[in-house]
Amino acid sequence: MPKLAKSVAEIGNKLTKPIGDDKILVFNSEIANIPGIVKLTLGEPDFNVPDHVKQAAIKSIEDNKSHYTPQKGIPGLRKAISNYLAKDYDVNYDPETEVIVTIGATEAIYTSLSTIMNHGDKILVPTPAFSIYMDDIELLGGEPVEIDTSKDNFKLTPAKLKEVMAKEPDAKAIIMNYPSNPTGVVYSKDELEALADVIRDQSLYVISDEIYSQLVYGEKHVSFAKVLPEQTILINGLSKSHAMTGYRIGYIAAPKEFIDQASKVHSFTVTCPSNPTQYAAQEALENGLDDPIEMRQTYQKRRDFIVSELNELGYETVTPEGAFYVFPAIPAKFGLTSDQFCRKLATEGKVGVVPGDAFGEAGEGFFRVSYATSMENIQEAMKRLKAFTAKLL
Repeated sequence: MPKLAKSVAEIGNKLTKPIGDDKILVFNSEIANIPGIVKLTLGEPDFNVPDHVKQAAIKSIEDNKSHYTPQKGIPGLRKAISNYLAKDYDVNYDPETEVIVTIGATEAIYTSLSTIMNHGDKILVPTPAFSIYMDDIELLGGEPVEIDTSKDNFKLTPAKLKEVMAKEPDAKAIIMNYPSNPTGVVYSKDELEALADVIRDQSLYVISDEIYSQLVYGEKHVSFAKVLPEQTILINGLSKSHAMTGYRIGYIAAPKEFIDQASKVHSFTVTCPSNPTQYAAQEALENGLDDPIEMRQTYQKRRDFIVSELNELGYETVTPEGAFYVFPAIPAKFGLTSDQFCRKLATEGKVGVVPGDAFGEAGEGFFRVSYATSMENIQEAMKRLKAFTAKLL
């Protein structure tokens, strides 16, 4: 095994060194080897990819679809994305000039930030939020400005947004994620329009990460692009809706002027997505729009069970309206930080959940429970949590 030469050991991007590894994955790895632990940690759907989607990927291989594709993605998939967005969310994008197929929503986020940011720029992030947003901003030399939503049932209010924008007039963008990871909150059309009224005509992009939009349990999802299309960078993908996390297909939809620049970043970073996954995604969007229904119904049953159990045990919970996470508060009388509580629950209670501080400062005092696992695992975890809680009281 080679050891890095001393002559190059100090060479590197200074922005990468202060950034730690993904806190969710690190914590999950640290508790993984605890004997008998039941893990409710990762946001990994426990469903299989629908068979007709798999067959589309196989057929593309058999048909020798093995060469470079257009950098923005194959035309059929871009058209399928455009049709899907128009049909389900009533937002309209030209598949030729306003859509880019990316390597998952993760690349879509990084590409979008890279396109609009310069060194030292600030990006607004309502928290608790998926930690990758803050990490990407810092990796690009920017500064994330966290907006604490924990006192407002985890929703950004127009008043809070006005206050922050007044303090940070030079911010380049705000990242919205709903249904939210980790809280599961959803915004209504009225709530989105109220936020849009604050942002409209200001020098501020909205990067709207709507990857969980097919997992909404109440009113139908409304895209931010519906209320503010001129300033919105819409991000979505197939990972959660069709359990295609490993296929790595996401996309960006935005006005042409933005896409013209973002496509440069995308092409220089990844060249293009793979053929089989693109043909699979096209099949999912053309013939699999009903595929998420069974998954959504199953997730809702799991959600209802977990929320009921948590509330009965005294854990205050904002009922999630989407995604597959619950974000309960740790009772103050326990006297434990998020990390302390979760480590104690893992080692003594044999249940794995994620500390709330992995999602920003506003997540301290909470923990995230993923119900993207079997009801059997969930029932056993709640049984163990009950016994663990009794010992803390």
